[in-house]
Amino acid sequence: CGKTHLLRAAAGAARQRGGRVAAFDANSRVPWNLGETDRLIVLDDCECYDALQQHAAFALFVEAASAAVPVLAAGRLPPTDLALRDDLRSRLGWGLVFQLVAPTDAQVRALLQQEARHRGIALGDDVLDYLQHRCARDLSHLMTLLDRLDRYSLAAKRSVTVPLVRQMLSANT
Repeated sequence: CGKTHLLRAAAGAARQRGGRVAAFDANSRVPWNLGETDRLIVLDDCECYDALQQHAAFALFVEAASAAVPVLAAGRLPPTDLALRDDLRSRLGWGLVFQLVAPTDAQVRALLQQEARHRGIALGDDVLDYLQHRCARDLSHLMTLLDRLDRYSLAAKRSVTVPLVRQMLSANT
């Protein structure tokens, strides 16, 4: 539904303002440390943290609170429903908690169209239909696919069409 995408956007915005970001997810190996110049901590996939990662995340919360560094975190469930250590679960619930709902097909189309326009790509309804019916429907995958399409169409010096999409997808399988 876009949680990771939003975390990445927030991290990117912090970096554009000159801040350093410490970002961790379930694939990040411990130890996790808060650097002196870190201005934001991002924790993704919190529901997947093992015992060591949960300990590291809690320690980061403590350090961040004393250094006034904001923490952004995401998980599949509200913090109170996550199967985590009690102290970490309570820290995750300290601030604002938002539920993100997966976008409808129409909203996904609109988001893809908007992002494509932002990049200067014309996506016809036939291309959008093709993507929605033949590709994974999660927004993260579709945005990654749009990145690939952008690069591929520039390299091929061709407009984004269904044949170009087919060619790109068959070249990468």
